[in-house]
Amino acid sequence: MDSVRADQPYSLLSRGFHWVTALLVLVAFLVSVGGPESRIYSQQNSFSLGLHELLGLTVFILTALRLVARIFDPPPPAVEMPGWMHSLSRLVHWVLFTLLIITPLSAIWAVWAEGHALTPLGLGTLSPMIAKAADFGSTLADIHGLLGDAIMWVAGLHGAAALYHHFWLRDAVLTAMVPWLRPK
Repeated sequence: MDSVRADQPYSLLSRGFHWVTALLVLVAFLVSVGGPESRIYSQQNSFSLGLHELLGLTVFILTALRLVARIFDPPPPAVEMPGWMHSLSRLVHWVLFTLLIITPLSAIWAVWAEGHALTPLGLGTLSPMIAKAADFGSTLADIHGLLGDAIMWVAGLHGAAALYHHFWLRDAVLTAMVPWLRPK
């Protein structure tokens, strides 16, 4: 979470990337099947798996586009706050970006290493592009699950911090991303 001045919200593009990504991550987390390989790739879970893969790929692409867009659309200037708080905010922000990139990549590598095709809903089939290594794939699948949990925890802390700024510190951190909360 970047800290910002009350008079300068994030751009519409940045807010769009933020909220669409947040929604897609939440839905991807909720529809994920999890469990043993036989359960994940069972016929009864094919829709959920395909949707999860589509959402994960979309999050990956949106995050890459968001990082490129930041070059041309930087965040607004920082609000006054203690240095430790600003540093922690920047750290959480970049941890989230890192997780949004490596979590989908870990899934792709895990799927392919286990010898399965990637089957994002509506996009067809992407056959494995690496040699089968089932044990390695299984380990990566476990790591992917932990990374998915980490996204939810870090995003939850990120949201809690934004609410703390809004209701306790009464600064513009949350209103920069949700401008309609701004006092009239």
